[in-house]
Amino acid sequence: MDIEEKLKQIKSRFQEVNTAMSDPSVFDDPDKYTQLTKERSDLEELVQDYDTWSDLKKRLEGNKELIEANEDAEITEMARDENKEIVVELEELEEEIKMKLVPKDPEDSKNAIVEVRAGTGGDEAAIFAGDLFDMYNRYASSQGWKMSLMSINESEKGGYKEIVFSLEGDEVFGKMKYESGVHRVQRVPATESQGRVHTSAATVAVLPEVEDVDIDINTSDLRIDTFRASGAGGQHVNKTDSAIRITHEPTGIVVECQEERSQHQNKEKAMTMLRAKMYDIELEQKQKERAAERKSQVSTGDRSAKIRTYNFPQGRCTDHRINLTLYNLDAIMKGDIGEVIKALRVQDNLEKMQELAE
Repeated sequence: MDIEEKLKQIKSRFQEVNTAMSDPSVFDDPDKYTQLTKERSDLEELVQDYDTWSDLKKRLEGNKELIEANEDAEITEMARDENKEIVVELEELEEEIKMKLVPKDPEDSKNAIVEVRAGTGGDEAAIFAGDLFDMYNRYASSQGWKMSLMSINESEKGGYKEIVFSLEGDEVFGKMKYESGVHRVQRVPATESQGRVHTSAATVAVLPEVEDVDIDINTSDLRIDTFRASGAGGQHVNKTDSAIRITHEPTGIVVECQEERSQHQNKEKAMTMLRAKMYDIELEQKQKERAAERKSQVSTGDRSAKIRTYNFPQGRCTDHRINLTLYNLDAIMKGDIGEVIKALRVQDNLEKMQELAE
């Protein structure tokens, strides 16, 4: 990969986008303006990196000329010392640029639907599922994302047997996709009188939210049932059959939504969930095929894989895919998962770089 040539192309395209956005007629086409705004945002960081890279290169060449001139011993020595630092900066910057030049998955910019389900562990698993939901809700808030509940099945002792919610914002799926898999917790449950550490689990599935154009659903394949909504924790109980359950008969996929007050709104959300599930079946298969080729430790597409352990007695969180262990579990459970997600994204990009190089 010729970094300089690629960066020149990016800067040229960045200038073209800026010119297009300065044309008043662009405001007459909202879709085009939105597209240009997003492209400009995607290119801007690399353009800044290119400017920094070019500046470092110029300083390196300028110092080399001073060294070759050899007119002043003190100045020559200072130029040599500075060049050592510049070379290190350039190497680090070039590695960052290479990572950013790796093609993004087209799904990364999509919004996401997240399903959290209690696994093994009974009441404690449901409580842990609730803790994971709270963690993701806080993380979403820190990212400026919008969270909307879609389906809730609460547990009597607290937490959730299942909770489904959507996240809307910038690069949602690109960040959240690494959360799919089995999350394991080791702690003393509140219901444990003997103080023994129990191991429980919850599963997380992150699906990219898709539009009608992404997946074709034949309405004749759908069975739509209505039922009376119970609402979250008994709230918003309706006296009418406003909750919706949709069954896609060819695949057996069932989705339901009861969080909205109207049948129409619940049907819209249920259809969104159905499209996401059907699209995810295709995406998961592609991920498995790609992972088999890449031997990826990060994006296997295997929802049954144990990906992370939250050990409360030791205050430790371990992501098993990249052997990352952090001792700030309290902060992580409060939504501070950015470091884990960043490490997973870096590893994923490294694998993609190796794939491109082969």
